[in-house]
Amino acid sequence: MSSNGNNLLLISPDSALRDEVRGAMDGARQLNLVMAPVAIVDLADFGQIDAAQAIVVDIDATRREHLLALQRLMIRVAGRAPLIVLTESFDDAVGRWFLQIRVSDFLRKPVRGPDLLRACLKALRPETPEGDRQAQVLTFMPAAGGVGNTTLAVEAAMQLHQAAGQSGQTTCLIDLDFDNDACADFLDIEPRLDLRETGDQGERLDAQLIEVMLSKHPSGLMLLAAPAKPAEPNGLAAATVARLLEVAASRFDNLVIDLPRTWFPWTNDVLAGSDRIFVVTDMTVPGLRFARRLAGSISERLGKAGGPRIIVNRFQTGLLFGGTLRKSDVERALGAAFAGHVANNYQVVREAIDRGVPLETVKPGNSVTSDLKRILFAAQAA
Repeated sequence: MSSNGNNLLLISPDSALRDEVRGAMDGARQLNLVMAPVAIVDLADFGQIDAAQAIVVDIDATRREHLLALQRLMIRVAGRAPLIVLTESFDDAVGRWFLQIRVSDFLRKPVRGPDLLRACLKALRPETPEGDRQAQVLTFMPAAGGVGNTTLAVEAAMQLHQAAGQSGQTTCLIDLDFDNDACADFLDIEPRLDLRETGDQGERLDAQLIEVMLSKHPSGLMLLAAPAKPAEPNGLAAATVARLLEVAASRFDNLVIDLPRTWFPWTNDVLAGSDRIFVVTDMTVPGLRFARRLAGSISERLGKAGGPRIIVNRFQTGLLFGGTLRKSDVERALGAAFAGHVANNYQVVREAIDRGVPLETVKPGNSVTSDLKRILFAAQAA
């Protein structure tokens, strides 16, 4: 083992976890892995702690003695080395306590070796001021209700997550439709963003609080979504939404935003901060007309080159007003704003939503995924 890197101490009685971490660390020259194959309450060699530049500790957050041992470990380290906690489950109270004792990061088990490696390298890097990091931001906005905006936003986030994961990048899906937590429903996971904890102007939001409020899909995709409160007025301050996106952009490489149709005081700011904006419409003449007007209006508001691109969802040829609407008609109607079309494949989409899985899980190589991938990665290359 090289002596040129930082010593990483892993404290865990879990042999499978140790094997997973060992495999991930084999090619990491920046880290020298040191194992303490015991539970935190049984750790006796404190010299290993003093020699470590970073520490990963595996605890059972349901056991008080483990939490007390973690607190003693934090006191001994006294901020000298970042400490990352692994635990199988924890509630909001334990998550807040982790923040209070200032652990550098905490991950839910089971954890993949590459994910832990990235967390360790991030913890060892000097702190980057929030806002300095520039995430790629893709925003999906519906031209009308029921056009499949959330379906495309979720699928786009899945595709970015799968593609970026190979290069070590990270992706987060953000649901800004606070009246309807459809993204969480589509992914069949619990929304954890608690807007009561953010402060009136988002002043309490920081990287650690965001970490507690993230929801993780079994695929590894992360979601920021709040439980829906459709009967309550949405008086969320623009500063809160801006702060939420700022902190998320400092944590992830890619953000995919599901934007509601309703225009809020913060909508302009979200669109202005987006690298790519997709207006989603359906295969109807009124839908095409309104999508073009909406895209033009957004371009005027933002006053910048490029402007939104329009995706025609559930694309199929059919009879409209006694005639046949062809792709050439769509292209002519939308002009340069036309990003592409996504096929109408109701059966695959419905099954994916009901099961909370990516479309590719239901049917590999399906037409919806293929069409959206062509649009999405053409936009990235542009």
